[in-house]
Amino acid sequence: MRRLAPHSDGLVELHFQLPDPEDDRIPEIEFQQQIEQAWQVCDRFDLQTDIWRGRILRTVRDREKRSGDGRGTGFLNWLTEREISKSQAYSLIELANSADTLVEGGYLEPEDVNQFSKRAFVETAQSAPEVQQLVSDAARKGDRITRREVRQLSEEWIAMTSDLLPEPVRQKAADHSLPTRYLAPLVKEMQKLPESHQTTLREAVAESPDVDTVKQVTAEARYLAKYLEAASRVQALSNGSLNLELALEEALRIGCLSSTADLVNHAAQLEQLTIKLFLTWKRLNSLSERVYLDSGESTPHLRTLLSCLGNLSNEVIETPLDDMSDRRVRLQILEE
Repeated sequence: MRRLAPHSDGLVELHFQLPDPEDDRIPEIEFQQQIEQAWQVCDRFDLQTDIWRGRILRTVRDREKRSGDGRGTGFLNWLTEREISKSQAYSLIELANSADTLVEGGYLEPEDVNQFSKRAFVETAQSAPEVQQLVSDAARKGDRITRREVRQLSEEWIAMTSDLLPEPVRQKAADHSLPTRYLAPLVKEMQKLPESHQTTLREAVAESPDVDTVKQVTAEARYLAKYLEAASRVQALSNGSLNLELALEEALRIGCLSSTADLVNHAAQLEQLTIKLFLTWKRLNSLSERVYLDSGESTPHLRTLLSCLGNLSNEVIETPLDDMSDRRVRLQILEE
C-alpha cells in the first residue's frame, strides 16, 4: 500500500509498504504486482516533479533575460549553486514546455499526466501531433502509457498513413496480417532517399508484401542511404568518368551493396583523417620553428627535443596543397 504523508516542513513524502522479499508465502504474481504499483507511483511522482522543476528553471531563466546582464550569467550562477548542469537544466525546461504544449493544445488534461511513465511522456511530446492525439486518447481512457504503447501507436499511425508504403502493405497493416513494427523502420530509412530510389523500393514491397521482403528492403534502404550520404563526402569520387548511380546498380545486381556502402563510408573517413593529419603536421612544423628560433646553445636539451620531433615530422608524408587537384579539399584545409 502507498500513502502520502505530510513532512515536518510541510512537504509531501511518499510512503510504501513493500512486500517482504524473504516471505515465501507471497505468490510471485502478487509480489510483482505490488512492486510494479510502487514503481509506477514513483515514476509518476518523478515526472510531475521534473515538469515543475523545468517550469521553475524556465521562470528563473526568463527573469534573468529580462533583468540580467544579457549573457545569462545570473542563471548559470543559479544553476551552479544548486549543482545543476546547463544541459540538465535545459532538458527539464524542454520537458516543461512539452507538458504545457500538450495541455494547452488540448491533447491532455493535467490529471492525465499521471497515466504516463516519464520516458513515455517525453517520447509522446517528441512525436507527431497525430500520435500525440492517439496517445492522449488512450490516457484519457485510463490506459497506462509506457514507451512501448507510444511506439506501438506511432508505428500503427505510420503504417496507415505514410505515402511511402504501397496500398497492399497498408491494407495488410490494417488487418494486422503484417506487423506494424516492421514498417516504421522501413519508412524511416526510405525518407532519407531520393524519390527515384523510393519508387523502386516501393514497387519491390508491393510485389511481395510480407515480413521477409519488408526486412530485406529496409536493409537495402539503410545501405542505400549510407552509400549516397558517404559518396557526397568523398572527394576522390568527383572523377567525371564515374557514374555513381550505375556503380550502385551494379552493386545491387551482384549483391554487395552493404560492402560497397561500407567501402565508400570508410573512404570518406580516410579523407577526413588525411586532412587532419596534414593540418597537424603543418602545426607541428610551425611550432618547432618558433621554439627553435627562441632557443639556442644555452638550451641543449630543448634542442634535442626538437631534433627528436623533427625526425617524427620527417616520417610524415608531405602532401603539398598544390598537389591536391580538388579545390574543395584545398578550401576545407584552409578553412580548418
